[in-house]
Amino acid sequence: MNPVPDSSASGFVEVRRTDVCALSMVRRVAAMLDLDPDGITAGQPLRHGWHFFLLGGDTRKSALRSDGFPGFGLPMPDMGLPRLLLGGRTVTYNSDILIGSEIERTSQIVRLDRKEGASGPSAIITLRHELRMTSSSAVAITETQTYILLPLAKAAPPVPKEARPFKGAKTVTPDETLLFMYSALGFNTHKIHLDRDHARTIEGLPDLVVNGGLVTLLATEYLRTELGIVPGSLKTRHTAPLYCGRPIHFDVEHKGGIIALIATDDAGVAAMDMQVETA
Repeated sequence: MNPVPDSSASGFVEVRRTDVCALSMVRRVAAMLDLDPDGITAGQPLRHGWHFFLLGGDTRKSALRSDGFPGFGLPMPDMGLPRLLLGGRTVTYNSDILIGSEIERTSQIVRLDRKEGASGPSAIITLRHELRMTSSSAVAITETQTYILLPLAKAAPPVPKEARPFKGAKTVTPDETLLFMYSALGFNTHKIHLDRDHARTIEGLPDLVVNGGLVTLLATEYLRTELGIVPGSLKTRHTAPLYCGRPIHFDVEHKGGIIALIATDDAGVAAMDMQVETA
């Protein structure tokens, strides 16, 4: 199905797709998380956080940004700003998506802000996605994502960082295989997750960057599997990159009805904070 013109006042194109929450895909997510894929069957509710593969776009290779970012099937502008980083996301789970069901997705750029600062030009782009089963008129999941577009930084050789003592209630260390599997399942071709030479020599980063969505998924899985917390909604803010092969530490605090999770890197720098309201 081709993108259709948006009827709202924003003027941005809205993309609609019909897909299936395929059992094979959900089992691959389970396998990626080192869970038994045979425990996943058609008709079960999709676990919260696992819907990321349904947001994967089908941007043609020739239409990718120079950094490889596909835009989830949306025509993402370049604006002369070749670096793109995730700023944050919000997700609301209104109802369950059943494995095997037909899904309609709508995606749209809802805001674009150009900025000029002391360090030069930048832009902030906000995308909104809605997922619903075609058997229902109600939206099951709404997700917004905010991306920051920046000029290229001056490339610098990677500086090895000394491993620090354990900090946090839970530690995970994403490797190249996990980054590849997550990117493949979401059809995310952003080079900072896949191409170490690009990350280092073009963008001046010390190593491959762990997908922001993968960090959110790992945090959500920690809450679900070890603390018995299932999010009804969540909001993340990404403040620093996390790198492949380096430990990520999760700490959790309960603040009234809100669960606050902080992800820090191996040097103790806070890289993501997530606020969760339970289902």
